[in-house]
Amino acid sequence: MSAVPTDPATPPLLEARALRKRYGAQWVVDGLSLHIGPGECLGLIGPNGAGKTTTLRLCLGLSAPDDGQIRYFARQGGGAQAMPADALAIKARLGVVSQFDSLDPDFSCAENLRVFGRYFGLPRAVIESRVAPLLEFAALTHKADVRPSELSGGMRRRLSLARALVNDPDLLLLDEPTTGLDPQARHLMWERLQRLLQQGKSILLTTHFMDEAERLCHRLVVIDHGRKIAEGRPRALIAEHLEPEVVEVYGQGALALAESPLTALAERTEVSGETVFFYTHRARQLLQALEAHPQLRTLHRPANLEDLFLKLTGRQIREEG
Repeated sequence: MSAVPTDPATPPLLEARALRKRYGAQWVVDGLSLHIGPGECLGLIGPNGAGKTTTLRLCLGLSAPDDGQIRYFARQGGGAQAMPADALAIKARLGVVSQFDSLDPDFSCAENLRVFGRYFGLPRAVIESRVAPLLEFAALTHKADVRPSELSGGMRRRLSLARALVNDPDLLLLDEPTTGLDPQARHLMWERLQRLLQQGKSILLTTHFMDEAERLCHRLVVIDHGRKIAEGRPRALIAEHLEPEVVEVYGQGALALAESPLTALAERTEVSGETVFFYTHRARQLLQALEAHPQLRTLHRPANLEDLFLKLTGRQIREEG
């Protein structure tokens, strides 16, 4: 997705400055700053334990920062609302989809929307006018009277998104909204999120899916150990940090190539499992040289966001918590 043109004079919808949050002796968020402009999707990516969910909790006022400021909806020539001091006024303009299903199991899909609308103090007529369009947006019109327990995982996530829109928010905060969904359900969710961006909504999104981040986000903030380690448009970050082409080699004897003269044809070589990754500007020469190893299989592709993520944060598996 191309970047949304931004006017430096336009105040951000959300601006967090130098956020810090400590649990025990560990700084989970350590000096993190970010901002979101109107109509923008900002992606927050990082490995498990990087501080993504904690950052969202701070932005939602569910946890108080030990240091730093969170301000919303600044006006040109005017002030901004501060979190948590102005939490009620801010939350009236936010939509939230958390990692975990928080739908009410005792209510139907339509009733979930109606009840949630009442939490915002919306008039009954306004709520009723929004229920049918939101169910249609979520492709759940035919499930209006069905309880969430009878829905698939993808349907429940779409209902959660529809519920988050019942107050017509200016800014959506989505914490890994497609985790656990099959590819078809993920693509349908992406289509709905892209539609919201086209309508001018702004989105703060955390995700583990690099294809999701590249597809939806105008700009990315990469964090690790609670700190920002990179920021920019997806393709610009790839161009800044990576070689343009990748040749993956696997099969019997592939690992020996990591210590062979072929490494001279790559700026960087990495090994993961049984695969050797050559990051290079000279893919054609490398592929010609690999013809001398017909027993090996190769994959030639452009560098992508997953390569960037792994370079910046490492290939080692991080446990949750």
